[in-house]
Amino acid sequence: MYIYLPIAEVSMHIGIIIGLGGGVGFLSGLFGVGGGFLMTPLLIFFGIPPAVAVSTEANQIVASSVSGVLAHMRRGNVDFKMGGILMAGGVIGSSLGVALFSFLREIGQIDLVIQLSYVVFLGIIGALMLTESLRTIVRSRKPGAVRGKLHQHNWLHGLPFKMRFRRSKLYISAILPLSIGAFVGVLAAIMGVGGGFIMVPAMIYLLGMPTAVVVGTSLFQIIFVTANVTFLQAVNTQTVDVVLAVLLLVGAVIGAQIGTKIGAHLKGEQLRGLLALMVLAVCFKLLTDLVITPADLYAIVDDGGH
Repeated sequence: MYIYLPIAEVSMHIGIIIGLGGGVGFLSGLFGVGGGFLMTPLLIFFGIPPAVAVSTEANQIVASSVSGVLAHMRRGNVDFKMGGILMAGGVIGSSLGVALFSFLREIGQIDLVIQLSYVVFLGIIGALMLTESLRTIVRSRKPGAVRGKLHQHNWLHGLPFKMRFRRSKLYISAILPLSIGAFVGVLAAIMGVGGGFIMVPAMIYLLGMPTAVVVGTSLFQIIFVTANVTFLQAVNTQTVDVVLAVLLLVGAVIGAQIGTKIGAHLKGEQLRGLLALMVLAVCFKLLTDLVITPADLYAIVDDGGH
């Protein structure tokens, strides 16, 4: 059965929408990412306008992240203190990001900026994560291999305003997670993502958090940052399609619970490797769409006889 999406102004099959929501929810629970890095491009591929895809996906991420956090809370894998600081930075960054989104939309450049942002960030992050995870897997299979530290101490760890994060077993400056949260918040507004594909590697390699705690904590801060984005986008740009969002939520909540259960049986480096491959696949698809010459170079637009 097809349903008309009023804000997007297109018709889509209900089964496809719910299926997309379920698949992205599964990734949310499995990798600790909101799933927007995959859902937003998929919605664009299915004909949803980029601006509507970004704003609506931010709304869907809220529900899938809540579902994933509840599952991780039962396992004690959420650092609420760290999540609170990341969230504070994220709310500030996402508020600035929505203002930038509105400006780019007004000058007619938002669609191009969204796609270019995905290609650049997904390409860089995917390549780095895949390289690291492959190295870790190779080292772990060598006889007598000693597992090295995921992060190295540098000048960032000498910043002031240090705080102790007992669940993550860290004593670092609050400036570091606050800055990471703010940067990811801007991306959440521009790209319609929870920012997990950047947040998760940053929490592991820059902050030095244990992988088991990273997933739940990442989802925790994603809830509040994407909720802020959704509210501001609805008020400022009117690009949130509620009908599309609700249908995506139905599948997302179920998928996140399944993904969390499966993720508990995989090693950290295996999870990072799978996520890296997923990120690079989406990046490649977006890049080809940008550079390949379309079949029809010209389009005839019916302007109603004017």
